Amino acid sequence: MGLFSRNKPKIKVQTTKKDGFSGWVKCSGCSELIHAKELEQNLSCCPKCNYHYRLTLQQRIALLTDEGTFVELFTHIKPVDALEFVDTEPYHRRLEEAIKKTGRDEAVSVGTAFLHAREIALGVLDFAFMGGSMGSVVGERLTCLIELAIEKKLPLVIVSSSGGARMQESILSLMQMAKTSAALAKLSEQKLPYLSVLTNPTTGGVTASFATLGDVIVAEPDALIAFAGPRVVEQTIGQKLPPRAQKSEFLLEKGMLDCIVKRAELKERISFFVEFFTGNHRVFDSQIADELAKKMPHRLKELLKIAEKIHA
Repeated sequence: MGLFSRNKPKIKVQTTKKDGFSGWVKCSGCSELIHAKELEQNLSCCPKCNYHYRLTLQQRIALLTDEGTFVELFTHIKPVDALEFVDTEPYHRRLEEAIKKTGRDEAVSVGTAFLHAREIALGVLDFAFMGGSMGSVVGERLTCLIELAIEKKLPLVIVSSSGGARMQESILSLMQMAKTSAALAKLSEQKLPYLSVLTNPTTGGVTASFATLGDVIVAEPDALIAFAGPRVVEQTIGQKLPPRAQKSEFLLEKGMLDCIVKRAELKERISFFVEFFTGNHRVFDSQIADELAKKMPHRLKELLKIAEKIHA
């Protein structure tokens, strides 16, 4: 053995963990540690600061519908690369990657479901699929859903989580703004309610079209809701935006939203609105209406009074 030789240590040192995930998550809102199981049991909301994490498509559908009642429709409408668009990589390749990642073929799921035993038409955008962007298929499926709601006289609920129109489809994606808005106008003519639920984030062409055309616009707490992101706006106008300018609480204060609802209460609140706007007289005689009215902004309290007069 040489003078400078070194024996290997007899104690085995593990330099890396076998499992990189210990089960603890650092909250993006309050920076406190939360266990993943606790977060899951709390509907992906921080139990300490109520920060709302993004839900998957399946979690969102399960949250808002009676178990096992959602029936997906219009899945035969598939995306295509009509423009043969290429940015850093071809659009068809981006689609293939998104399909492989999510196991779905588009950024929206539409169909019928039951909400407390009442049938509704439901559309949910999936942010995991290309940022929930609205391409021609998303617009077409939503339009078909709206037309189905008109045909079957169903209340419509759409949950938005999107970065806006899909740039890879250019003008074809922008046309969906007009198409979905025109379909919603027909829904309104039939006196059928449309409830729009805005989650984090809801931006771009989605915000500028169907997401903000609801008879009642509901948002989750602390959701980013905007046409252009804050950095883009600040660079364009050369000024700093007010604090939290594009968050749901600020927009509620300025009258763009009707109410902000915590995720744990969302199903009950949506159910109340569905019953309220579909002519169910029972809500006027119940204590539920009074309790909800106390929590509602002034505008919705006025709606309650007007509706009571109409039904009287």
